[in-house]
Amino acid sequence: MRVMSAPTDSDFATRRRSQLFDELLAMFLAEGFAHFTLDAIAARLRCSKSTLYTLASSKGELVRATTIHFFRRAADDVEAAVAEAGTSRAKITAYLAAVGDTLANASPRFLSDLAAFAPAREAYEQNTRIAAGRVKELIDEGVAAGEFRDVHAAFAADLAATTMVRIQQGAVRGATGLDDAGAYRELAAILTRGISA
Repeated sequence: MRVMSAPTDSDFATRRRSQLFDELLAMFLAEGFAHFTLDAIAARLRCSKSTLYTLASSKGELVRATTIHFFRRAADDVEAAVAEAGTSRAKITAYLAAVGDTLANASPRFLSDLAAFAPAREAYEQNTRIAAGRVKELIDEGVAAGEFRDVHAAFAADLAATTMVRIQQGAVRGATGLDDAGAYRELAAILTRGISA
């Protein structure tokens, strides 16, 4: 018989940190973050500034940590969507659509603040590079399975990455009017049709 241990202070602290990051993320996604002070953040979260300092040493670090939290959670959601897809084409479509769905939760103000704040922008750029690498893996799998033409997977992934960076920088929105989520869906459709066998 398995004996359950009582929750420890460490367990509570970990759950509380996760809860605070989730609340911060929801607030930032809806309203952006540039205009908030640490005092305003603490008031909105109904916690002390000292509690915020347990999460990060400054507002900038708090924004960066929350952005990383966003992308880690998004990566889990995106990979869950890929795991449910059967074919390589469905996996790429699921991957890019899930990225778009994740970004659909972000307000224009959040995306604007993200682009203007270097540490958060760097986290977005790193996530975009990781996503491009993942798209390349999925293309390679599709080529090996005979589902895709024998395309140069690195080039196709680079093409996707270039578009992803333009989406991230707001250039696609400015040029086409597509929001980030819509742009990712269009990218999935064009990419998978273009490389299908």
